[in-house]
Amino acid sequence: MTTFVDRVELHAAAGNGGHGCASVHREKFKPLGGPDGGNGGRGGDVILVVDQDVTTLLDYHHSPHRKATNGQPGAGDNRSGKDGQDLVLPVPDGTVVLDKQGNVLADLVGQGTTFVAGQGGRGGLGNAALASARRKAPGFALLGVPGEERDVVLELKTVADVALVGYPSAGKSSLISVLSAAKPKIADYPFTTLVPNLGVVTAGSTVYTVADVPGLIPGASQGRGLGLEFLRHVERCSVLVHVLDTATLESDRDPVSDLDVIEAELREYGAGLENRPRIVVLNKIDVPDGQDLADLVRPDLEERGYRVFEVSAVAHKGLKELSFALAELVGEARAAKPKEEATRIVIRPKAVDDSGFTVTREDADGEPLYRVRGEKPERWVRQTDFNNDEAVGYLADRLSRLGVEEELMKAGARNGDGVAIGPEENAVVFDWEPTMMAGAEMLGRRGEDHRLEAPRPAAQRRRDREAERDEAQRAYDDFKPF
Repeated sequence: MTTFVDRVELHAAAGNGGHGCASVHREKFKPLGGPDGGNGGRGGDVILVVDQDVTTLLDYHHSPHRKATNGQPGAGDNRSGKDGQDLVLPVPDGTVVLDKQGNVLADLVGQGTTFVAGQGGRGGLGNAALASARRKAPGFALLGVPGEERDVVLELKTVADVALVGYPSAGKSSLISVLSAAKPKIADYPFTTLVPNLGVVTAGSTVYTVADVPGLIPGASQGRGLGLEFLRHVERCSVLVHVLDTATLESDRDPVSDLDVIEAELREYGAGLENRPRIVVLNKIDVPDGQDLADLVRPDLEERGYRVFEVSAVAHKGLKELSFALAELVGEARAAKPKEEATRIVIRPKAVDDSGFTVTREDADGEPLYRVRGEKPERWVRQTDFNNDEAVGYLADRLSRLGVEEELMKAGARNGDGVAIGPEENAVVFDWEPTMMAGAEMLGRRGEDHRLEAPRPAAQRRRDREAERDEAQRAYDDFKPF
């Protein structure tokens, strides 16, 4: 059964925003006390968070569809809906988030690092929030915005200081088991190790992590065997250790040729691996003829500039010298890294001539179609209840103020031409009328109600009644028959 997964496709769906409420306050002797519809709650986000206790993406392999909760709708008496709960998904340290096209969206390294994979939808405004001096009694509310749905790919790249690389059965798993407290599965047949193993090593005052990268073979950088699945786990390591088998039973192999093959694969894979400091470990010197072969190839390797260590994972020979040499290289690599800076906020202001939307002409079945794209107009369309005339008028008013009417005219739109707001698969289409601006202003005044005006003082009401009585008396005197 699979227990380790380092690449999954995650389908994240954020929560939808709750709808706003259209309500009018009523109580005894006050039948129309004004709009009191509350706002809808915000939908929950889908958030990826680095958790040091998580080492695999297995949970998302079995359950790739994750959804946050929706916001609750608003209610009367100015009661806002409850916000949806954020869905927090723990991921291993070193997880890379990519889109379906392979573009990197986030590189999650370090405990607590977060990335919002799906943004929750906004809650719709209730009619209390839409009321103004010009629109005193809105008979509509805005709908909640649907939550963002996104398919992302999660790739785990092991975060370790040292990577052990080499052919299958070179003794990497045995070496990491004696250098650290790791307990990998060990056997003498190829591809015993099918997942990277991590171990923590203490050498003097230096503590570092070692990754046992599963065996590589010729063609690994081109995807042969499980090469590409394994090579990504080498990318983050500061030091590479070539583990060479001095007791191989294959007649066409020897430590030097093994080293050349693995080096060629690392160069082909790239990712800066060719510049990492290296150490060569001649393993299995306890096996008959192993020590002799090590003595034979060591001068050649040192001539190439490698530091060479002869070890035996089984007999525990040469391990102390190796661990301290690795600690020295890890210390140098850490010192060379730039110090972590405080989190920087990058502000990218919009261009001064950015209207926030675009208008492009498309031809559909020989008929002109003008498509409006932009965050604001598309969101406003999603918030509109098209079964309510006042809501449609409010949308027209907003689009007019944004400048959509003017841009349509500049693009050459004429009376009766089709206009689509939104992407092709989910657009609102209507026939454009050049008088929309005037209609928007008219519809924007809907919701006015004289009954909601401030009450007149008693003296003013008395004077008004007397004036009405005098007017009625004059009219009677003018029309009496005698």
